[in-house]
Amino acid sequence: MSEPATPHSFEVPASVDRTRQRALVAGVVGVAAMLLGLFVDTPQFYRSYLVAFIFWSNLGLGCLGLLMVQHLSGGQWGLVIRRLLESGAKCLLLMAVLFLPLLFGLPHVYEWAQPDAVAKDAVLQHKAPFLNVPFWVGRTLFYFVVWGAMALLLSKWSSEQDAAPGRPYDRRFGKLSGPGLVVFGLTVSLASVDWMMSVDPHWFSTIYGFIMIGGGGLSALCFIVLWLAKLSDDAPMAAIVRASHFHDLGKLILAFVMLYAYFTFSQFLIIWSANLPEEIPWYIRRLSGGWQYVMFGLTLLHFALPFVLLLSADLKKSARLLSGVALLVFLARMLDVIFQVAPQFHEGITIHWLDIAALVGVGGLWVTMFAWNLRARPVLPVNDPYFKEAFADHGSH
Repeated sequence: MSEPATPHSFEVPASVDRTRQRALVAGVVGVAAMLLGLFVDTPQFYRSYLVAFIFWSNLGLGCLGLLMVQHLSGGQWGLVIRRLLESGAKCLLLMAVLFLPLLFGLPHVYEWAQPDAVAKDAVLQHKAPFLNVPFWVGRTLFYFVVWGAMALLLSKWSSEQDAAPGRPYDRRFGKLSGPGLVVFGLTVSLASVDWMMSVDPHWFSTIYGFIMIGGGGLSALCFIVLWLAKLSDDAPMAAIVRASHFHDLGKLILAFVMLYAYFTFSQFLIIWSANLPEEIPWYIRRLSGGWQYVMFGLTLLHFALPFVLLLSADLKKSARLLSGVALLVFLARMLDVIFQVAPQFHEGITIHWLDIAALVGVGGLWVTMFAWNLRARPVLPVNDPYFKEAFADHGSH
């Protein structure tokens, strides 16, 4: 007679510790390079740091959003990655701390934070009640308080579920996730305006918040697939994760690839066809000076190639092949964030070495905390009421 599954039987494999150590080394090296860049080229340091801050914050937001979607929708796809999503969402606490260095360099990044520039620009003066340093900082702190509270509550309740086997379905997850997704959408949209769109304070787009939400979800799915493929090589996940799980996640990646392409092309089409002087310069800057080749590369690597590859059911069922596509899209997401921000500061194409150092430095710290969060609890929510039903055909599990 098979023994029931227990949290102890689903401990995270030791390979996660090795990955955490490597990530910490990469993070330390990246941070050291960033500190060198701070003294060599201070303005570029803050611009590159903003790119890294936005990308890794957006990854944590994607994990939080998908976690709430999973609590509302259910399904095996969510059960096998719930711990991964919770670990990623809790990394928003790290990003709240890593927001602090930006406070010392806002004038290097945002024109509206430069008093001399505001005094000479009627548009900036008109937007000053919203785009000013104290209000901007206060809004950002508010966003992180809201996101951090939701991430911690969902994770805390999940831990309580681990400690109390046999308890009925906990309605708190759904009661938070329903309105939480509404609050999530509003706050992420506002954050996209504050952090990214206001880099060019004369430009605006009403769909920009959706672009950031879609990008975060896509980044999170790709990151989670890479980790799930890694974990499925070892016990206990090797006995649980099946090709059907990767197939489900591959379909979600395909959906987000198409959704993100729809959002970005809709923005381009509407702005280009309207040809308004306050909107079109944003694209003119990105269609000249070599940036047009980056846009073409993103069209190929961020949409066309993944779209074609993910049409294959066999590819989506293969952990190795799907991981390859996920890595490609994940790297394209990094390039896309650089493309969103960097052309505002460089007329010609310039991907600075500090951009790479910042992405590696902040990313190393992010992955270190992610692995630490993951290592702290069982890799699967074995006491979830639906767990036994979902995996009833897995023998002793």
